[in-house]
Amino acid sequence: MSLAKRGLGSGMLRYRSSWIVFLVLLLPAGVLMAKGRQADKRPSTYTIPLPPRPDFTPLQWLIGDWAGHTVDSRTGKETEGTVHLTLAYALDKRFVRITEDVSLPAGNTAPAGQESWTGFLSASASGSGFTLRAFSSTGFITAYHVSASETEIRFDPEGGANPPPGWLFRRVISRLGPGYFAETVEVAPPGGAFFTYYTCKLTEVLKPTTPPSAPSSTGLAPYPFP
Repeated sequence: MSLAKRGLGSGMLRYRSSWIVFLVLLLPAGVLMAKGRQADKRPSTYTIPLPPRPDFTPLQWLIGDWAGHTVDSRTGKETEGTVHLTLAYALDKRFVRITEDVSLPAGNTAPAGQESWTGFLSASASGSGFTLRAFSSTGFITAYHVSASETEIRFDPEGGANPPPGWLFRRVISRLGPGYFAETVEVAPPGGAFFTYYTCKLTEVLKPTTPPSAPSSTGLAPYPFP
């Protein structure tokens, strides 16, 4: 073989060897880039911080089931109207659910009527008091600002998604003693002043307690024979 051919062959070998070394050097970088792309495809975990639970301590005395009658504002005697009010914690104690059923006889300022409503009480966005969003069987959706203490709870109108057009309603619950309070609802017609719609006195509805059954002499549960 001539020297020229030997020189060409050795040059080709050196050329191929340099490419092999270059590819070997590029291989780790390519592997790292592929692993990086796989890491980018991993699902992300998001955490949404929860708001603190509202402090419903001022409302604690009102949590429960209540029932009573309307009363004559002049004489204080019971009338034919009936009111049933229930307050209970809801949704992991982040809200208070309020439901009320009212049946009123005809009076001097309004005809006889019945209404049921339910609403959820939550912390106010202003940080002062609470907000009530109420949904009525009449179809109205109203909002109230609620201020509470250990003796009185006030519900003042704040509009709502569908309030009675032009009319305003407000109520005051006054604690009279353990398990006993009065509720006064006032109404203002369009452009008019507030007047008393009705007043009622409610007492707590206590659930009867069932005494535990006596265990059997054998310590086994009784079997119901036919």
